[in-house]
Amino acid sequence: MRVERFAFDLPPELIAQEPSPERELARLLVVAESELSHARIKDLADHVPRGSLVVVNDTKVIRARILGVKEGSGGKAEVFLVRKDPASGGEDEAPSSLRETPRERWRAMARASKPLRAGARIVSGPLLVEIEGKAPDGLFLVRLSSRDDALTIDDALQTAARVPLPPYIKRDVQPADEQRYQTVFARTPGAVAAPTAGLHLTQPLLHRLEGNGCEIASCTLHVGLGTFQPVTAEDLDDHVMHAEYFEVPRTLAAAIARARERGAPVVAIGTTVVRALESAADPSRDGHVRPCAEETRILIQPGYRFRVVDRLLTNFHLPKSTLLALVSAFAGTDRVLAAYRAAVRERYRFFSYGDAMLLARADAEAAS
Repeated sequence: MRVERFAFDLPPELIAQEPSPERELARLLVVAESELSHARIKDLADHVPRGSLVVVNDTKVIRARILGVKEGSGGKAEVFLVRKDPASGGEDEAPSSLRETPRERWRAMARASKPLRAGARIVSGPLLVEIEGKAPDGLFLVRLSSRDDALTIDDALQTAARVPLPPYIKRDVQPADEQRYQTVFARTPGAVAAPTAGLHLTQPLLHRLEGNGCEIASCTLHVGLGTFQPVTAEDLDDHVMHAEYFEVPRTLAAAIARARERGAPVVAIGTTVVRALESAADPSRDGHVRPCAEETRILIQPGYRFRVVDRLLTNFHLPKSTLLALVSAFAGTDRVLAAYRAAVRERYRFFSYGDAMLLARADAEAAS
């Protein structure tokens, strides 16, 4: 489908620079088949069918932005961690001798006052970043280690690195971002961007959903930097999707099976949950998933037949983006773009710290 189909006019002042004063006070645009209604996130339990299975993404945003200096020259350098390299065993990888420091291998973006070459070492407080070279995808291969024997790599990252706010938030990181750019159910470190629909939920809201007979379950999808990368191809069929690691545990597969047995909808909290569940769809049992832990490059656009997810809570996405294409495939392009135009008129707040919309799945429309 042509990328231009997902264009819309967005006044820059509607791009949220701060979160709402409280998570549940964000606005909620409820998109029904023939009408729109306006609510708040605190009202979500009133709009989710009783007995639904609500699936959240439990990924945890790591401190991924590292500002430091090149060892030797003292030149400024910046490293943005993208994802742990599949070949890395992580900090639990045993050193070959007791005197060696544990290291983690990552893929990252990096820049400095002069071009970075293999062998360059970047120091940021207790953290050391060693440049190994370039990966086939154009990212740098880097090794992280702690310069302080008393600190683990995670401790050193916590000290040296910063919260990776999206590039369209034009301000410095504030102390409040430590908490607000993280979901209340985050527990599996690995994301370099937040699963933003989940930022609105609170434990009391989850309890209210459970009070309505809903079951809460979780998957993991580590959101990568590709979520912010623009689509440069004119047609989505020519776009190369970024890879993201995800895990669908057996407990979630069983929860989805129970929901199917009782005829209850599966409600995804965010497009990351959609990507995980649809990637794990069981080809032999429609509506079910298979437990798995792997990478996905799934590209969902109009014409896609959804097999698992029935309802979706999602923030408002970038124009001409793969995420807007996913939402359009889910609820219908014309309906979604009409909802976006209404959101602009009503001054909803857009993107990561913005407001949200709740949609029901429509029949897949023909690609055009």
